[in-house]
Amino acid sequence: MTDRIEKPDCGEAVALASDPRQPRAVGTAILRVARGAGGRPRLATLRQSGAAKLLFPRRRGERVEAVFINTAGGITGGDRFEIAAAAEAGAHLTMTSQAAERAYAAQPGEVGRVRTRLEVGSGARIDWLPQETILYERSSLDRRLDVDLAEDARFLMIESLLFGRHARGEVLRAARVSDRVAIRRQGEPLYLDAIAMAGDLRAHLSRPAIGGGAGAVATLIYIAPDAAAHLEAIRALLPESAGVSAISGDMIALRALAGDGYALRRIVLPVLDRLTGRSLPAVWRL
Repeated sequence: MTDRIEKPDCGEAVALASDPRQPRAVGTAILRVARGAGGRPRLATLRQSGAAKLLFPRRRGERVEAVFINTAGGITGGDRFEIAAAAEAGAHLTMTSQAAERAYAAQPGEVGRVRTRLEVGSGARIDWLPQETILYERSSLDRRLDVDLAEDARFLMIESLLFGRHARGEVLRAARVSDRVAIRRQGEPLYLDAIAMAGDLRAHLSRPAIGGGAGAVATLIYIAPDAAAHLEAIRALLPESAGVSAISGDMIALRALAGDGYALRRIVLPVLDRLTGRSLPAVWRL
């Protein structure tokens, strides 16, 4: 493992200190987990500042579970968040969020930015399991997830977007979202996916080739030696609005569309239960 994970690029956040515009939320969380004596995981590095906080529920077995909290209560234009986490050789880290994140209305020309970098060492595993992100009318969100894997690392992730709160009848007529996931193995590209929409999101999502009228979308990636062995069982769990494919012998990718967040959870929870050995963080059940 390198030291890069301990030195996130906070140039944008630092620049905000002299920005004459309205102050915005800035947060940085840095976490490194190592394998300690007897194989038990331990915290090797923990740094947190601003509106980014990490809590650690009681450990389960051989993993460390970290819960991310945005004390600002959401993300709006001008906000900057940085998360950097690493699992060293043989360690297991699960990261989730306390609740659904919220991207609120932004001022014209302002964007809320979230940058997450994960490193998974030899024989290590990271489960990146944040709860949903809810987009509000006039929100502007730019989010990036970059993952670097060792040759024999294991990785599970889910990222979900909810386009407004369905129960409140919200419709996104003017919003912007850019969401990119890049996964590399030993520096070589393994998976790259991006969603970028602006303007009338409901109109975009109503198009059959994009969303077919969906109000929520989830992307799930699982990379492990047993990935292909789960393929047919997961397919049997999915409705017509979701699909899963084997990208390679040790990687499967799933995309799910649903009318709202509740329907989306009904799709992804059985899959996550299977891939985590029914050890999802407790906050997913609340």
